Amino acid sequence: MKKRTIFASITIILGIWHSCTSSNINPEITKEELYNHIKFLASDSLKGRYPGTPEDKIAALYIASELNKTGLDLMFDEGLQTFEISGNIKSGTNNHLSINNTEFTLGEDFIPVVFSKNKSLEAEAVFAGYGFIIEQGTSKWNDYKNIDVKDKWVLILRGEPEKPETEFPFSMYSSLRSKAITAKDQGAAGVLFVSGEKFDEDDELLTLSKPEGNIDIPVIQIKRNIANLILKKHEKAINEIELSIKNDNNSFSTEVLVNGQTDLIVEEKETFNVVAKLINDPNREYIIIGGHYDHLGFGGQGTGTRAPGVNEPHYGADDNASGVASMLEIAEKLASKKDSLYYNYIFIAFGAEEMGLIGSKFFVNNMSFPDSLVKAMINLDMLGRMKVDRSLQISGIGTSLEGESILNELNSGYNFKLGFSHEGYGPSDHSSFYSKDIPVFFFSTGAHIDYHTPGDSLGKINFTGLVEASNYIYDFALEISNPDQTITFQEAGPKMPSGSMRNQKLKVTLGIMPDFSGVEKRGLRADLVVKDKPADKAGMLSGDVIVAIDGYSVSDVYEYMERLSKLKAGQIITVEVIRDDQKEVLIVQM
Repeated sequence: MKKRTIFASITIILGIWHSCTSSNINPEITKEELYNHIKFLASDSLKGRYPGTPEDKIAALYIASELNKTGLDLMFDEGLQTFEISGNIKSGTNNHLSINNTEFTLGEDFIPVVFSKNKSLEAEAVFAGYGFIIEQGTSKWNDYKNIDVKDKWVLILRGEPEKPETEFPFSMYSSLRSKAITAKDQGAAGVLFVSGEKFDEDDELLTLSKPEGNIDIPVIQIKRNIANLILKKHEKAINEIELSIKNDNNSFSTEVLVNGQTDLIVEEKETFNVVAKLINDPNREYIIIGGHYDHLGFGGQGTGTRAPGVNEPHYGADDNASGVASMLEIAEKLASKKDSLYYNYIFIAFGAEEMGLIGSKFFVNNMSFPDSLVKAMINLDMLGRMKVDRSLQISGIGTSLEGESILNELNSGYNFKLGFSHEGYGPSDHSSFYSKDIPVFFFSTGAHIDYHTPGDSLGKINFTGLVEASNYIYDFALEISNPDQTITFQEAGPKMPSGSMRNQKLKVTLGIMPDFSGVEKRGLRADLVVKDKPADKAGMLSGDVIVAIDGYSVSDVYEYMERLSKLKAGQIITVEVIRDDQKEVLIVQM
């Protein structure tokens, strides 16, 4: 086999390479090799394997090298299939804010809000109270009813008035994004947010972290001293206005020109799927075995950590160094039997799973062979915490006619307590394959108290259980490679999240799986349209890009969610989509 430069790369990047690869190749699945893989991937040195970091690449190179050492053929660029993700967002050099030639200081007096568009605007500021437009039965609250905000800055208080939620559901409308979108819909060209003393006594500025799209107008948070300068002609300070607001009759023109510009920079970063193949005949079907290798880094806002405020490595020993270690060992054992295998195998360590299955979605949308040639996908995620009852969870068994009986028959030699779930969709990478009508099998020993915390460490892995689970999965992968063993796809539940964290506040749904990656810049792409749901009945197709709902723009998943949150069951709406570079309007009943 052609010698790979990848070994030299890893040796240079990390000096502990030899300590993790010193043992000879053993085609059997062993505790020693599983331990070494997890010890490396879940080490302090790899700092939680956050996508786009140097440690993320070191982990990817390690996995590629192990697959290569096993005798597999690395695909793409020495095993790495590169794709882009959004990193952190930071202030650029062109932010400014001034009133009457008085310049204010970025980070001390003002800050661009994370979903701001990079734009400049010089215009009058109009005060619009809390920035609400709410209709609740016979009760109405409209801060815009007596003002003209077209092409102007709108100054809005953060928070909400002290009114019973039964009268006005303020909490549904009080987020900064909701208020900013409402202002934009009324024709505002920019938004200024300010905190009253009741809302934030310290008047702190927001911090920038993860990108959240943009709403196509500049949005800035200002300190109270700037708001008071804007309100000076009216002899009103923001604190007394905040305390006096009891209704929606508090909006007015300030007659003050505000000159501002926002400049946010989203760091685009590279991460990887690590892919290798074991090919006998490229015209035969493929069995894909994979698991994600990324994790949460040091935690923090937007990562999914269950330990907020803890700035420590989230090791991810179980989630999912255990699944990757198992995949590597299964690959090694199958490679030793290459001459007796009928079907082809592809082994994948997916990147950016924790960010929304980004790596697996990228892979299935860029496969070099037809979806129909994939016989099955086996996903390994959190396989290292087998309990004393020997329970093993297997999801997706309903996506094939034969899967359950095969798994039960194989279990006679293991005596696991199998917990079956029939649905093909689930919170891991197999979902991306199920969306392509591919039978999926998701193996896991289940969640635990250390999930998404720094406590998910090497010392808590049950290596005896991991060896046994890995051998069972190997037996299954070998069994379905028998040319006489059919695996027939069938639908098993929806191909999108139902009641997930992403849509739990929504009263209605279109019935699509939206693209969470943000790669599509024209609007929100429907990665999947679910059969017999409102979007499907209206004629929407997978791949359509939603650009407007009821005439209001949809620029990304955040704005899409905001639009849906205001809709009701039974309501008839229009949805404007781009299909094959042509705009179409669909009539949808929710």
